[in-house]
Amino acid sequence: MKKLLIILSISLFSFFETNAQVEYKVITSVESIVPNGLGRSRIISANEDKNYKEYTSTQTEEDNSRNKADRSDIRVKDFDETKLLNFYNIAGIRFQNIAANDAVITSKINTMVEEGWDLAFVTSAVESDSGKDDGQGIFITRYIFKRIKK
Repeated sequence: MKKLLIILSISLFSFFETNAQVEYKVITSVESIVPNGLGRSRIISANEDKNYKEYTSTQTEEDNSRNKADRSDIRVKDFDETKLLNFYNIAGIRFQNIAANDAVITSKINTMVEEGWDLAFVTSAVESDSGKDDGQGIFITRYIFKRIKK
């Protein structure tokens, strides 16, 4: 009887674990690839939650009215901004800056892991300098973390 009770208890606890709620957090790094070191590079991490439903409208054939959500309501005012170095300086690409950014980003990832987050996905994109008259460019990476809600 005792063994049966222990097995049932263990089974019950493992059932709760499999139904646990998961939460996600997105951390974004933006690294400038603007020539001459004129850009800005940062890690951005929001400290407040937003509900996307408040800014969403459904378009149908019968009702295709414009989404009237106020952009100022979407803005996040509580966020962390961590400085990074730009990929370029006046002399061109600076590999030391890339290594420094890697060290800072690694520190952020390690801190998130220590806080119970698991790195679930990473996705990157580039908008690069397209020639003489462009002078624009960023390398953006989104780190998507997840953890069991407490």
